[in-house]
Amino acid sequence: MKISAFGHAWVLRWRWMLAVLAIAALPAGLSAWQWQRGEDKAATLARIARWASEGAVGLDGLGARTDAAQIDGMVLDFEARWIAPMVWLVDNRVVDRRPGYDVVIAVEDIGAARVAGSRNAPARAALVNLGWIAAEGGREVLPTPVIPSQLRVHGLLRTELGGLLLGTNLEDHGHWPMRIQRADPAQLAVWLAVPLAPGLIYQQQASPFHIHYRPVVLPPARHRAYALQWGLLALAVVAVALAASARRVPAVSGEIAHEQP
Repeated sequence: MKISAFGHAWVLRWRWMLAVLAIAALPAGLSAWQWQRGEDKAATLARIARWASEGAVGLDGLGARTDAAQIDGMVLDFEARWIAPMVWLVDNRVVDRRPGYDVVIAVEDIGAARVAGSRNAPARAALVNLGWIAAEGGREVLPTPVIPSQLRVHGLLRTELGGLLLGTNLEDHGHWPMRIQRADPAQLAVWLAVPLAPGLIYQQQASPFHIHYRPVVLPPARHRAYALQWGLLALAVVAVALAASARRVPAVSGEIAHEQP
C-alpha cells in the first residue's frame, strides 16, 4: 500500500506491519495488566482504610456476612483461645534471606464463645497467621512453635488470599505441626469441629513470632509507572517498524493517495 502526503510517499508492507503489531501486543498487554494491578492495589488500600476508620471488631462482628469480598480488609481485635494442638506451618517463607515458615493456628473468640455457649450454639473459629519462624536444619525437621493457650488477636482479615498451588497442599504425617503450602480455609476447616470464619487473620502486633505481612508490597503508583513503561515500549516498537518498513519516494505536493500494489 502506498500513502502519499506532504510531497513524499511511503510504501507500507502490510504483512510486515501485522507481524510488528503482533509483537507490540505483548508489551501492550503487559501495560494493561500492570495498570489493572495498580487499580486493584488502590482498591485494596482504600478498602482497608475504610475498615480501619470504622474501628476494630471481635470475631462476632463478622455477623452473618457470607460474601468474602465484603469483609476483606476488616480489622479484628479480640481475646482468643488457641484450639490446640492445631498448628500449620506455611512453607517457603523467606525473611531477610533466611528460609522459614509462617505459623498459622486456629482460635476462637473467648467472648463470642461464651455468648454462643449461653445460647447452646457452636462458637465460630478463625485462622490466624501469627508471623514467621525460622527453619531448623533440613526439611525433615519442622520447628515446634510455642503457642500461648490464650492471646490477644489484633489483625487484618484477608479473604482474597490468592496464590498458585502446585501439587499437594498439606503434608499429614499424623502429628502436629503440619506443613502446608498455603492456608486454605476451606481445606483446613475439616480439622475443626466448629464453623470456620472465611479468610485468614494476619496478626499485626504482640505476636511471639516475626510479623512481616504487608497487604500491598508494591504501591499502586509503581504499577502505573510500569504500565506507562510497557505502553511506551509498545508504541516504540510500532514507530520503529513504521520507519523501517517505509520507502520514501517523490510525490506531487499536497497529494494524498492510497493505492494497492
